[in-house]
Amino acid sequence: MTKPSLPDLLHAAVSAVGGTERPGQVAMAEAVAEAIDDNSHRLIQAGTGTGKSLGYLVPALAHGERVVVATATLALQRQLVERDLPRTVDALHPQLRRRPQFAMLKGRSNYLCLHRLHEGAPQDEEEGLFDQFEAASPTSKLGKDLLRLRDWADETETGDRDDLTPGVSDKAWSQISVSSRECLGATKCAYGAECFAEAARERAKLADVVVTNHALLAIDAIEGAPVLPQHEVLIVDEAHELVSRVTGVATGELTPGQVNRAVKRAAKLVDEKVADALQTASETFERVMELALPGRLEEIPEDLGYALMSLRDASRNVISAIGATRDKSVHDEDAVRKQALAAVENVHAVAERITTASAYDVVWYERHDRFGATLRVAPLSVSGLLREKLFEDRSVVLTSATLKIGGDFNGVAASLGLSPEGVEGDDVPVWKGLDVGSPFDYPKQGILYVAKHLATPGREGTRGDMMDELAELIEAAGGRTLGLFSSMRGAKAAAEELRGRLDNPILLQGEETLGELIKAFAADPKTCLFGTLSLWQGVDVPGPSCQLVVMDRIPFPRPDDPLMSARQKSVEEHGGNGFMAVAATHAALLMAQGAGRLVRATGDKGVVAVLDPRLATARYGSFLRATLPDFWYTTDRNQVRRSLAAIDATAQADGR
Repeated sequence: MTKPSLPDLLHAAVSAVGGTERPGQVAMAEAVAEAIDDNSHRLIQAGTGTGKSLGYLVPALAHGERVVVATATLALQRQLVERDLPRTVDALHPQLRRRPQFAMLKGRSNYLCLHRLHEGAPQDEEEGLFDQFEAASPTSKLGKDLLRLRDWADETETGDRDDLTPGVSDKAWSQISVSSRECLGATKCAYGAECFAEAARERAKLADVVVTNHALLAIDAIEGAPVLPQHEVLIVDEAHELVSRVTGVATGELTPGQVNRAVKRAAKLVDEKVADALQTASETFERVMELALPGRLEEIPEDLGYALMSLRDASRNVISAIGATRDKSVHDEDAVRKQALAAVENVHAVAERITTASAYDVVWYERHDRFGATLRVAPLSVSGLLREKLFEDRSVVLTSATLKIGGDFNGVAASLGLSPEGVEGDDVPVWKGLDVGSPFDYPKQGILYVAKHLATPGREGTRGDMMDELAELIEAAGGRTLGLFSSMRGAKAAAEELRGRLDNPILLQGEETLGELIKAFAADPKTCLFGTLSLWQGVDVPGPSCQLVVMDRIPFPRPDDPLMSARQKSVEEHGGNGFMAVAATHAALLMAQGAGRLVRATGDKGVVAVLDPRLATARYGSFLRATLPDFWYTTDRNQVRRSLAAIDATAQADGR
């Protein structure tokens, strides 16, 4: 039987989802197929509207080997598993003569734990476990959430938190879920045969395509214990997010409350002397943390070093003692022991990591008004880890609408541990970059406006001229505005100010769930939606409701961000330009994602307005602009107001 051609397969898949075949999608599918056949690596930039999901799914399914697809957002995971994969598999079946299986796999804490549901959650003040359903008031929000979870447990087939609608608070979910460290293991657990997390892993072992997230991919790489099934091809979608997700997984933290909980959980399982030593170390650590000031610790202060060594040694002794003693009087001893062990092991691991004082780690204090001080440790770079763990023994395709920074792929490639394109060597993964463009005509569909006349934003204080400019732009656009702010404080200040000035409804992130806000924003063209960085990727509102995207300033990292400033300093010490490699690259990625909210369909028109003159006047402005879609560029405020008014008039004439 002749092998079906890739163009025929792609055509069948695109028809099945009711899409339109794009030249960029064809080019992408061919590049993915070539990478899989050559066992090589690709970085592929595919602009909004390319149809990149099918661009990688079709060649992956046609190849026939197991593929892992890792993505950053829940929305794309669901889209792949609930829409794209079922339709694509059905469409390709007649030509492939087989029906590839697919499954979703997440970290264990995303699944309801039947043991914790039925046997109880850890209670720090009392021995053993307690019944969280009895303890929670049925009239409280937590109590209502727990009762709903108990009912849902009887009907859910997956136990997946994301299948529960509406959702519940993190606090409620933590009562009926466990981390991988707390899990008893299927063979020891009375509910192992029915376990939702185990069932998901079994489905993944049998699947041809496993859809997961960046965090689980990072855990699989970092912790050395394979979570994902063996696979020949890895596709990383939303790949611009990968470095920050891997950094997040590789970051450790210690708080006095967390250490105190570990002490309480372990106290009943070890002899008094061992428990007292950990209690004393915990109290010493708490006293040090009370005086902690926010910022990076280039050297570990003597008092903190002593407290951490005490914690490390005392927790190591507790870990040994927990393993050597049994106490039949403790209800559900195995579960209590495992949960105590997980808590103490985490304290030991972070304390030891910080006292080891690796040159490749950054350590800092954070302070929160409500929760007090936190001690954090994160890798200075994850590029070596990614080069070693990601690109060996499989073909890797990384794709996103934003991979070219300042006009080429090398910046993102370096953050992934890759050498510049075309460089070859014994230990150097070879890769090729491909920009398949976008089906949108950006110069005709959008304007990039930089408010060059405004004052340069300072670190603090309200910007009166910026507020005036924002109000005038919104009025010209007739609402229809997505405001993207570099801080939540900036978003709140703008919402408060403009609610008093304008008739347009202004929605603010945090006042309702993101899903509800986006729904309300899309439903009424006069409405504006203001928010911060987390909005920049989650908003997909084609049509007339979003015809003006405003960014209040270039989103450089805060100068006092310990990790970013440490990375910048490290680049400079090695002879590079730290500002361009770290701060400007960070800002460029965020701005490109923000600007990408404007044009989501071929009929969309509008303006991206940046209320920061540095985009026009600073030397790095051209680097940032080169990362944005190729909109028509202007600094003429009157021209932009006329254009916005014309776009608004056209939408109103169309009854939208």
